[in-house]
Amino acid sequence: MPASSANPPRIAVLADSDTRWKWGALTASRIVPGSGSGVQADPVVPVLDGYLLRGRATPTPRQLAEVGVHADSLREVTAVEFLRAMTQESYDVLVLALVGGGVQAVLHGLKRVWEGRADRPVVVTGYVGVVYEKLADGLLLRHGADLVLANSRQDAERFRAVYDGVGADSSSVTEVALPFLGGAAYTGEHDPYTVVFAAQPSVPESRKDRTYLLNRLVRHARLHPEREVLLKLRSQPGEHTTHIEELPYQKLVQRLDPPANFRLVYGNMGEVLDRTDLLVTISSTAALESLHRRVPTVVLSDLGVREALGNHHFVGSGCLASWDQLDAGHRPAPDEEWIARQGVAAGGTPSGAGSYASSWDTARERIAKLLDRPGGLPPLTPWYTPATAPGYLPGILARHHLGPDGSPLPGAPASDKDPGPVRQIVRRAARGAYRHGVQRVAPVIRRMGEL
Repeated sequence: MPASSANPPRIAVLADSDTRWKWGALTASRIVPGSGSGVQADPVVPVLDGYLLRGRATPTPRQLAEVGVHADSLREVTAVEFLRAMTQESYDVLVLALVGGGVQAVLHGLKRVWEGRADRPVVVTGYVGVVYEKLADGLLLRHGADLVLANSRQDAERFRAVYDGVGADSSSVTEVALPFLGGAAYTGEHDPYTVVFAAQPSVPESRKDRTYLLNRLVRHARLHPEREVLLKLRSQPGEHTTHIEELPYQKLVQRLDPPANFRLVYGNMGEVLDRTDLLVTISSTAALESLHRRVPTVVLSDLGVREALGNHHFVGSGCLASWDQLDAGHRPAPDEEWIARQGVAAGGTPSGAGSYASSWDTARERIAKLLDRPGGLPPLTPWYTPATAPGYLPGILARHHLGPDGSPLPGAPASDKDPGPVRQIVRRAARGAYRHGVQRVAPVIRRMGEL
């Protein structure tokens, strides 16, 4: 791996949503060997090429700007187009910031296009946040990458247990931390005191539960007129993030008459946290960002502590509380041992000093050794193969127009040329129609079915 800016390393990131692009791009900047926590006279700054996997959650320009991560190049591709690009470009590291099925499909496709090639990039993947569902499914779909990143000590232990339990190689599991933690530590109350509810696109799902949360947030604003109460939203109507949002809070709030101290906000979560005195959520990764900065943080128990909500992950954190408690002035006190196991400001400071800053050292060292491996790197070896999962893997690959051997299926989108103007217009129209169906047509059909 080059160590100077004269010949910087090249990293590619393939992402399928705004949040995964943020995770992938920030991870890319942290895993470059030589970019560690120590002071360097000539820091390593990689060349970053971004690829956005075309689909329902492909980020819009506004979402990309909100993430605030710069790439030297950025293009939208299908899986087949991306695989073709990987035969033409030379990278040191490739970060797959995709849903599990996408990772597995690309791994099999890369195995095919890199067949017989030893100078391939180091392939890295992982999770954008808290892993609270489909643990085995998601992990086995990510198996085959050179590094599978775990965001905490707890996740690393769980990941290795799953791989070892099915007889898969667990040596790829590498403990790191969430790459977007940071910012100034909380030092005391602002004027005005600011309460932020970090909304999630898919949790909870029902109109009843989402309306309940919104009503409680507005009620809190009325009970505390001296406070500023903000509803932090991930996307605007018509946009998608990692998860589908059928009932945007923007539409639900139109039926209410909130007080003047209540308002909706967008933008970078870190910038919102700069002025936050109390962060409230159901189970958002924003809670970990907040805890890292020592901002008082509450994970709501109003709708129960349930796996379906993801707030069960915070059992033992000391952060679970209800709106009734918050209305009465409750201030949570997080459990330090629980925080340490999550890799959140563990033994260090939010700005980077201490163990959080060094949490990427192992990943950097492993990547450096792989890049210097005599004879290059071996072929990618996913645990799922046509022999181990003949009734599952072909369907995963087919969703990305790939056959069981990782080669493009007949009729797959053209991979030998960029899409023309007409095809680009058709793609935008199709994506818009899908989003309209999710947010407008599907809820109507569901309500009709309940009559």
